[in-house]
Formats: sequence, structure tokens, C-alpha cells
Amino acid sequence: MAGESSLPRGDVFASRWHRMAFGVAVALYQQGLVDDWEEFRQRLIQEIQRWDRDCQEGKVDAGSWEYYERWLAALERLLTESGILSREEIEARARQLLASPEPTPEVSP
Repeated sequence: MAGESSLPRGDVFASRWHRMAFGVAVALYQQGLVDDWEEFRQRLIQEIQRWDRDCQEGKVDAGSWEYYERWLAALERLLTESGILSREEIEARARQLLASPEPTPEVSP
């Protein structure tokens, strides 16, 4: 990761879960649990290629493209393949995150 200057500014996410998926990946990197951003990037490339292949084979509809679904699939693969979390732990944590209320932005006086 190039540093904090490469992080998006403002609300660039189409939905809450996009923002959360991005934030989880950045937090894991910043905390040192994912120490090689290239590993994540390579998995993301593979997930995009997998979707493209599935689309060409008619397994998925071309209109179903969702970048952050590929992002999340790459992140989940990295976490499970690295032994950081199991599939069950990821699903349990996802349920917790999605059940939590939307945080209220802080207002400066």
C-alpha cells in the first residue's frame, strides 16, 4: 500500500458494505495482520479474472458485476489461506458488522 495519501477521500463508496470491506482490508494492513499488500492485490486480480471467465462461460450475468464483491472475495481468501480467520469466523464477524447500526458522523463545533 502506498500510504495514507492513497486512501480515498470523501464518500466514494456506493454502499455501507463497500466502505466496510475496504476499511477492514486497510485496518488489517495497518495492524500488521496482512503485511504484504501485493498478496491481496494478486488475489483481487485472480478474483476479477475468475468473474470474467465465469461471465464468458455464462455462469454469471454480465450485469451482475460488482467490484467490491471481488474485493471481498479476495480478502476472504487471503484471510482463510493465511490462517488468520476461518470461513465460519468470517461469516460470524460479517453478521455482527451488518447488524450494527450505521455510525453517525462526528460533527465539528
